[in-house]
Amino acid sequence: MSTDLQKTLPPYRIKVVESIPLLSREERQRALAEAGYNPFNLRADQITIDLLSDSGTGATSAAQEAGAALGDESYAGARSWFRFHDEVRDLTGYPHILPVHQGRAGERILLSSLLEPGQICLSNTHFDTTHANVALVGAEPRDLPCPEAADLDSAYPFKGNLDLDAVQRTLAGPDGGRVGLVLMTITNNGLGAQPVSMANLEAASALCRRHGVPFFLDGARFAENAWLVGQREPGYGDWTPRQIAARAFQLADGCVVSLKKDGLSAIGGFIGLRDEELHAVCEANLIATEGFSTYGGLAGHDLERLAQGLREVVEPRYLQARAAATARMARSINKAGVDTVQPPGIHALYLNAGRLLSHLPPHQFPGHALGCQLYLDGAIRCAELGSLYLGGMDDQHRLVAPAPFELVRLAIPRRVYTDTHLGYVAEVLAGIAKHPERVRGYRIVSAPRLLRHFKVRLEPVPDPGPASER
Repeated sequence: MSTDLQKTLPPYRIKVVESIPLLSREERQRALAEAGYNPFNLRADQITIDLLSDSGTGATSAAQEAGAALGDESYAGARSWFRFHDEVRDLTGYPHILPVHQGRAGERILLSSLLEPGQICLSNTHFDTTHANVALVGAEPRDLPCPEAADLDSAYPFKGNLDLDAVQRTLAGPDGGRVGLVLMTITNNGLGAQPVSMANLEAASALCRRHGVPFFLDGARFAENAWLVGQREPGYGDWTPRQIAARAFQLADGCVVSLKKDGLSAIGGFIGLRDEELHAVCEANLIATEGFSTYGGLAGHDLERLAQGLREVVEPRYLQARAAATARMARSINKAGVDTVQPPGIHALYLNAGRLLSHLPPHQFPGHALGCQLYLDGAIRCAELGSLYLGGMDDQHRLVAPAPFELVRLAIPRRVYTDTHLGYVAEVLAGIAKHPERVRGYRIVSAPRLLRHFKVRLEPVPDPGPASER
């Protein structure tokens, strides 16, 4: 075996398997119609390859399950809590750690403690629940991604960066007094799984200190960001992923982390804080709404899985193999005639649906249309990140402000699918790319006011028929 091939070999073997459904075309058509043409409403037993999310969908290791068997379920002060606490503190350096059952619980507690109505939260890109939790406080979420992020095809290595000039203008301008928080997402999930450089984090941290604004990280994919920094940023090639991640946490005043991603677990998260007064406020909120401060809604066996997962996720061989698998999948999809956001990240690939389905206008949601076609043709579930998710709508659910890009996210669960599974996805996309004009658009039937994409119901736009018949 060549040394290069060995480097990208997954450093584990499979010892427990789960069967996956294989539905007929008619069954898929019926299932999608009953789901209101919303993949979130599909049942798991109607999915062959599930790329809807990488959150809580990964496989746990034998060591994690062995640790879970030792889980201490004491209500307060459990042994499992102290093991989890020590692992998180050793990684992040924060003196105050609060466990939560998942990232959005941490967002709610932290953002409601930091922000007031009328304030602004600046970010490289708020993800969906973060955006919603900022809005629920009565504050304004404002995205300031770096200019390079606008070019989906460029090889710029850190498109997840914050636009520092825009942040400086905001802080020095008339809105400066309203900025209550700068929140950096690593990696930038909302913009193509793109990493944030250490140089950008350092500059953002210094800028916030000068203006007296709290600087926090959304570190759901801290390990994957660290791996990409080590591969792409000069000066970090000899650093381990754990060292890079620790340095990133050191630059911030605190963090909120969903450990359903880089915690390698089905549930869990934490808030890390430096400030003792902020910790007291968040802890009171946690106890009132999530659970006591040594479990935060988590069972002892969850805390044990997370403690072990935090060690496994920063192993270089694991991260190298995962990044290589995503890169191979990207090459296969590109070869099939479908463009993806470049360069590929790790946890997901983003398809340029607007380019592939150029016959569909934004108000017919080409990203959502491509996602539905992936299910109809291959029982593959994924998520749209285009005008359905990000666009502005009027009260009649008519699109009035299209999203800047029409994308589809293929989120790749950790340690779950083989290259054969991912190759199957590329083959289905190749079939769609041969005749993209056959893909129909969609229109909204009903939708909630907030987090529309989760519970929206749609229907296909009627086929107008051949031009000669119109």
